[in-house]
Amino acid sequence: MKSLDQAVEDYLVLRRGLGFKLSDSGPCLHQFVSFLKKRKFGHITTKLALKYATKKQDNKPVTWRRELGIIRAFARYRLGADARTEIPPTELLRCRSQRAKPYLYSQDEIRRLLQAALDMKSRFGRDLKQQTHYCLFALLSVTGMRIGEAINLQPEDVNLTDGILTIRQTKFRKSRCIPLHPSTCIALRNYAKVRDTVLADRAITRFFMSNRGRKLDRAHVTEVFHELSRQIGIRKPDEHHGPRLHDFRHRFAILTLLNWYKRGEDADRLLPVLSTYLGHGQVSCTYWYLGSTPELLAAASSRIEDRWKGVL
Repeated sequence: MKSLDQAVEDYLVLRRGLGFKLSDSGPCLHQFVSFLKKRKFGHITTKLALKYATKKQDNKPVTWRRELGIIRAFARYRLGADARTEIPPTELLRCRSQRAKPYLYSQDEIRRLLQAALDMKSRFGRDLKQQTHYCLFALLSVTGMRIGEAINLQPEDVNLTDGILTIRQTKFRKSRCIPLHPSTCIALRNYAKVRDTVLADRAITRFFMSNRGRKLDRAHVTEVFHELSRQIGIRKPDEHHGPRLHDFRHRFAILTLLNWYKRGEDADRLLPVLSTYLGHGQVSCTYWYLGSTPELLAAASSRIEDRWKGVL
């Protein structure tokens, strides 16, 4: 019988081969196996899985549940090789995950945010920082891309002749193409010219680059966004929660759905199109947007009333 350490590696290889990233699963499972070894156990038990998941009392219940879920999935795999394996019941550590409430930016707020990006001060004479953040935030707002997808774009992924972005092997290891409006192509083309001029002696490894010719750091981009948000008044100076970069994605999805309803389109039939465009693993992930704004709910309700008028 294989050791638990080797079983974890085999499990991760198998799942990742099926398209799952499992970025959290590896560390969690290896630590859990060490936890079992210290207690001289060579197989998984529900009692020890529960004890491991809840060992950090300062963690939130949703974190306990997530770690127990990782162990549960591995236990199902392990049961075929070790009949002693216990699979923790799904009823354990039940709690509801709280999704962050999306912030729906107004068009005016987006304009002010972009202008604030252009107005940023810098120690450098010829600065790329302003143009980089201006174009990055603008691209997120008009495409609904994930921030990580935009940061990882390579020059060859941005086809400004045909107006196509190629998003490669992102979440769920999916690749997809995103069409660009001609005005977006013009803005990105202008940015590329500035970037190539400022970084004339550097290798361009990403489409969006820092002043030092490096790939953008996500944490730093988020920090810049928070500072600009405070400047324009959509985030309070001492506030730790508020509008996020990811909310550009929510806004794009919601406006797309609203426009379909307003044009009389069949949103249910078109929803898989939006799901594919956004790179969701399941259409059910896209359905969540339906309940995130009163205006969208009102549009959907209006369609239902029109559908059943005179029948009920």
